[in-house]
Amino acid sequence: MTEPIESNLDTQLGRLVVDQGLATEQDVKDCRILMQEVGGDDVKQRSLAEVLIANGIVTKKQISRLKTQVEELKGNAQQIPGFQILERLGAGAMATVFKARQVSLDRMVAIKVLPKRYTNSPEFVERFYAEGRAAAKLNHANIVGALDVGKSGEYHYFVMEYVEGMTLHDDLMAKRRYEEAPGLRVMIDIAKALEHAHKAGFIHRDVKPKNIMLTREGVAKLADMGLARAVTDRELAEAEAGKAYGTPYYISPEQVRGEVDIDFRADIYSYGATFYHVLTGQVPFDGPNPSSVMSKHLKSPLVPPDHINTKLTAGVSEIIEVCMAKDRNKRYKSTGDLLQDLECVARGEPPMQARSKVDLASLATLETNAPGGPDLESGDTHMVGSTFRPPSSGFARLAGQPLFWYAVGGWALSLLLLIVLVIKMV
Repeated sequence: MTEPIESNLDTQLGRLVVDQGLATEQDVKDCRILMQEVGGDDVKQRSLAEVLIANGIVTKKQISRLKTQVEELKGNAQQIPGFQILERLGAGAMATVFKARQVSLDRMVAIKVLPKRYTNSPEFVERFYAEGRAAAKLNHANIVGALDVGKSGEYHYFVMEYVEGMTLHDDLMAKRRYEEAPGLRVMIDIAKALEHAHKAGFIHRDVKPKNIMLTREGVAKLADMGLARAVTDRELAEAEAGKAYGTPYYISPEQVRGEVDIDFRADIYSYGATFYHVLTGQVPFDGPNPSSVMSKHLKSPLVPPDHINTKLTAGVSEIIEVCMAKDRNKRYKSTGDLLQDLECVARGEPPMQARSKVDLASLATLETNAPGGPDLESGDTHMVGSTFRPPSSGFARLAGQPLFWYAVGGWALSLLLLIVLVIKMV
C-alpha cells in the first residue's frame, strides 16, 4: 500500500496529538491510511484533523486547542527563511523550541522563537538576544552550541545545536533516580560545562534537570542560557536586585534573597540540588507552593542524600552537602575544586576538598560536645554545618577519617607502654 500523502501541517498535528497523549502513534498511522483510502480524483482528500475527529479519536474541542500551536508552526515555517520547521520540541515561559533543517548545510538544528506577545517588550527582546550572545561565547562539548540569532519579519529567533536525545528531567521521570556511577558520569559532564562557563565569566543561574540534555551516546550537555549573565554586568545585577530569578526547587539562598553580587557559587548550589535529585529521586526541599520551597532553601536543614538513598557512598554525599551549604562561603571555592572531588570519587578515592570541610565541621561538633556542651547521647538531633544528621552520624564520619584512627592508635600505644612500665615497677 502506498504511503498517505499529507501536508506539513498534518505532520505537525500528528506529532502534537501523540506528544500530548490525545492519541497513540498507531491511531495516527491508521488515520493516515484512511486519508489515503478516501483520496482520489473524485473525492477531496480530508485532513488528518478531520479523520481523527470522524473516527472519535479526538474531539473538535481538542483539535481547536491545538490550532494555535499548529498555526505557530505554520507562521514560523513561513517567516524564518533558510530553515524547514519539522516539529515542535517544547515550550517554556519565554520561548518555543522547534526542530528544523538548515537547508543550506542540510543539517538538523533547534530554533528557539520568542512568542509574539513578547516582541513588543524591549526587556524580553533584550534578554532573548543576551542569551544568544552568552551562548555564542561558550564553546564546549558539554554545552549546547549557539549557531545564530536574529529577526525575520515579526519573529525573533535563536538557532542552536540540535541534541538528539532527551532532557535529564524526562529521564528522571522515567526511572525516578540514577545509580551512583551513571549519575556521577552525567554530573561530571555538567561540572565541566560550568567550569568552562565560569572561567569565561558567565553564571548560568538556572541549573536544573530540564536544562540538561542527554545525547543518545550518554553525553550530558548544559542548555538554556536564558538567565545567564556576565559576573561583571553590574547594571543588570542592580536592575534585578530583590527579585528571585531561578527555579524554586533548585534555587540558591542568595538568589531567593535577590542579592546583587550573585557569583559562581549560586550555580554550585543549584548543581548540588540537581545532583541530589538525580541520586535520591526527589528534590532536596518540597512544599505546597514556590514560596514555601524557597523558604526551606533559606532556613530548613538538608537531609543528607545518603540518608534518603542508603546505597550512596559517603564521598558523593559529602560533595552534595558542601555544594548545598546555605552559607556560600562554605561551598567549593571554585568549580575546578568541585570537579576535582567528583573525579576522585569516580576513581574510588575520597573527595579531599569536601572531606576537609566536613572534618572541620566534625571537630567543631566535638568541641561543642565537651563538658557543659550538648549531650549527644540524649537522643537530640544536632547540626553539622547546615545539614541535619542523627546523633551517631558525627562519630561515623570521624571513624572514616585516617587521622582519627592514627589518634586512636597513638592513644592505645601510650596506654600499652604505661601498663608495661607499671608491671616492671611492680
